Amino acid sequence: MKALAIAATGMSAQQLNVEVIANNIANINTTAFKRARAEFTDLLYQAERLQGVPNRGGEDPVPEGAQLGLGVRSAAIRKLHIQGTMNQTGNELDIAIDGRGWFQVTGPEGEVLYTRAGAFNKNAEGRIVTLDGYAIEPAIIIPPETVEVTINESGTVFAKVAGQVNPQELGQLAMTNFANDVGLEAVGGNLFRETPASGPGIAGLAGDPGFGIIRQGYTEASNVDPVKEITELISAQRGYEMNSKVIKAADDMFGVVTQGIR
Repeated sequence: MKALAIAATGMSAQQLNVEVIANNIANINTTAFKRARAEFTDLLYQAERLQGVPNRGGEDPVPEGAQLGLGVRSAAIRKLHIQGTMNQTGNELDIAIDGRGWFQVTGPEGEVLYTRAGAFNKNAEGRIVTLDGYAIEPAIIIPPETVEVTINESGTVFAKVAGQVNPQELGQLAMTNFANDVGLEAVGGNLFRETPASGPGIAGLAGDPGFGIIRQGYTEASNVDPVKEITELISAQRGYEMNSKVIKAADDMFGVVTQGIR
């Protein structure tokens, strides 16, 4: 009886589904977090009777066969890169991307990583960094005597320095786009890595065609919808319960057979 193995794959799939939902809910307040969705495909099929094959020589072929599915398997956990809402913070180094694009960051081992979490700060040298201390590229260093930082929609950074009438231009924030955002590899800490699936990064500036604009004093909120997550959690729980009942029913049927043999 294959029902036990088939139902077991269903329980395993729903368990993974619940784990993905749990991670979404856990990151409901994570800046620029993108919710994920588990994707599943059916497993191989066992042909009990092939379609298109005649029963006897000279007869018409069978119009439809009999194929028994052997369960389900996980195919992907897809990140849904949908724009999150803008939260006003008033912090001059909080930056949100309104539209497509990624900030470029130098990772812990000198590798190039990408993020949309623009809750930036400055280190001891005045360089703009992420909350984990990773420097954004290209480097922008804020002078120590700066009294106000202004970042316009195109990502140009200006500093109002004490004793100077006109603001001083410090540089411009670069942005990167990818042909396939879902192909990026999440490495934690709101950081992503380029992969062959994402395609090479396409450099640009905020406001260029295909790129979003910069909103200073805002952060992008998580795109997790709590109502949707709870609904999907209930659905996954019901699916798990139904598969467990299939296993119990199959076990009862095995019991009937063994009792009959005795």
